Amino acid sequence: MTRTFVNELQDGDNVEDIFLLAERQVRANRNGDSYFLSQLRDRTGQISGLLWNVNESAVNHVVEGDYVRVKGKVQLFQGNLQMILMRIDPAEGEEIDPEDFLPKSNTNVEEQFAKLQEILLGITDDDLKALMQSFLSDQEIVDGLKLAPAGIRLHHAYSGGLLDHIVNLSETAVRISDLYPNVDLNLLLTGIFLHDLGKIRELSYDSSFQYTDEGQLIGHLVMGVEMLSDKIRVTEETTGRSFPQETVLRIKHMILSHHGTQEFGSPKVPMTLEAIALHHLDNLDAKTNEFHSLIDSDPNATSNWTPYQPNMQRKLYKGGTE
Repeated sequence: MTRTFVNELQDGDNVEDIFLLAERQVRANRNGDSYFLSQLRDRTGQISGLLWNVNESAVNHVVEGDYVRVKGKVQLFQGNLQMILMRIDPAEGEEIDPEDFLPKSNTNVEEQFAKLQEILLGITDDDLKALMQSFLSDQEIVDGLKLAPAGIRLHHAYSGGLLDHIVNLSETAVRISDLYPNVDLNLLLTGIFLHDLGKIRELSYDSSFQYTDEGQLIGHLVMGVEMLSDKIRVTEETTGRSFPQETVLRIKHMILSHHGTQEFGSPKVPMTLEAIALHHLDNLDAKTNEFHSLIDSDPNATSNWTPYQPNMQRKLYKGGTE
């Protein structure tokens, strides 16, 4: 049966279809009456679904991360489309195609991974190259890298998004390296590869994008440092020599400081050339991807602007309609 995807929904549409229940919660309105707020997702986007005048016991049969069948009507509210639900129930059976629900990369995953391998194995520092080989020979890490998003709902929030993000940063660093000769390109490329690698364990991405318990409690920065320490031991065993401690410190610092400020989750602010370069490259790629995704997925085609984006504290200009 042909489904209607989220990016095809319009104001006034009656909907009876299956979605992935990405989030769920029971809230109270201003009058103290409870209602059910859900985030319904497919591979093209996400829409809020609201079921009025219900308590938790009325909706405890639907579980976050599962597929649900909903019946409702789409309406435009404060510039955003939402769905007013009449019912929501668990869905299962052959009619569910998992490919309909996980956003995918527009790039070829194997080609992207081949690009990354070529860049990392082109590192000229023997110790760093051996370290990269230790990571790239770990099939669990490689498999996770090909599947993981870089985020749950913001930048590169699709299967393979983490790989796209790392390749984008790596290619940018190589292209501009002659403009910044004082930045150690070998070290920067290592930091680019490792800065978000902990997300392959921080996030769950089998049927929906969520945080794992370990991800919630520890986070990808610390997890990335742990993964680095493990692979340094492997590298030392493989090469038969000690890994330079100065280099270890610089890599760990890049991982722990790449968010830029403590306000945004970095326990340390960037204090080396490579760390500040990584932070700004990371921010550039993340923010431009986030802008593009919000503009591209905005269902209100008649407006030159997206709805107000609370996390950015602004609307985004989509351009004129001439």
